[in-house]
Amino acid sequence: MEGRVLVLGAGFAGLELATCLSEELGEDAGVILIDANDSFVFGYSKLDVMFGRTDPEAVRLRYADIDKPGVRFLRERITAIDPENRSVTTEAGTHSADHLVVALGAGYDPDATPGLILERNEFYSVAGAEHLAGVVPGFREGHAVIGVCGAPYKCPPAPSEACLLLHDQLVASGTRERATITFVSPLPTPVPPSPATSEALLEAFAERGIEFRGGVRVEAVDEPGSAVRLDDGTELPCDLFLGVPKHRAADVVLKSGLAEDGYVPVDARTLQTRFPGVHACGDVAMVGVPKAGVFAEGAARIVAAAIAAQARGGTSPETYAGQGSCYIEFGGGRVGRVDVDFLGGPQPTGVFQPPSDALVAEKEHFGASRRARWF
Repeated sequence: MEGRVLVLGAGFAGLELATCLSEELGEDAGVILIDANDSFVFGYSKLDVMFGRTDPEAVRLRYADIDKPGVRFLRERITAIDPENRSVTTEAGTHSADHLVVALGAGYDPDATPGLILERNEFYSVAGAEHLAGVVPGFREGHAVIGVCGAPYKCPPAPSEACLLLHDQLVASGTRERATITFVSPLPTPVPPSPATSEALLEAFAERGIEFRGGVRVEAVDEPGSAVRLDDGTELPCDLFLGVPKHRAADVVLKSGLAEDGYVPVDARTLQTRFPGVHACGDVAMVGVPKAGVFAEGAARIVAAAIAAQARGGTSPETYAGQGSCYIEFGGGRVGRVDVDFLGGPQPTGVFQPPSDALVAEKEHFGASRRARWF
């Protein structure tokens, strides 16, 4: 099957790219959007699932509901990518296009951390969050470790949020004084680009008796959760482990010739790879920004503008700014925000917006608006 644009992956980047091209070019967009899954889930919804605030079915947005001019969704598993010819092979056949956009996100490498088991003691997959939803309520005493097994990782504030939400759950059960909560991260602070955000989170941890261990990562998890080993040679007792797996690009990307050091290098301003007509955006790309949906979305808009401009016989003046905002749950129904600029100066900068009712509503609008836009 041939088209104008072949988009691999229907996450933040793929969905925004397809939507933008449909808006710009209508039926002439010629987008083939491919993903092996049947639905999309916002990253923050996994915390909602793990802490019993919703169920997995309620957070799934079905790709079958995509109905946009010039966009065709195919649920197929990609088995090979040929960037030189801008084509892919799936279990159902071969597809090619004038433009190829790789937006397959970051996958997980559980083998890098002995004892880390996907869909069991990690909360970064929907299945893992669903499993832990049946485990976390039974934790009433002992040692809980929220542990990151490698950097970079998606949704950088999520482990901090998990700590604060676990604290809330233990307080609600009346057992907080019988448990310890330790957050282990390879990052030196919770949100390095924004000292004010990190300070606010560290203050929240201190108020709640949560220990932050920065600059170290989880090296191994001893089953059945009796301890975790850190890469500084120390161990922590552990009765409940909530893990963030080490990330890397999917095997099909690593085998394609696109990747270096686990991800796809691109021009940070245009998202172009070294192959003509091939872009990569979102978590699969090395751009110098966090692996977070809002940054993937912004990058997709730049790629869409370039493709639409070329379709009209021109060039796009837009370049990627590397700016985005992430919402952070501080527990107790409170939501803050950090606004980060990664490419506008010599060093990344971040501005902290303290928790407020307005930001609670803003986060809800963030999800609702994209749900309406993409589906």
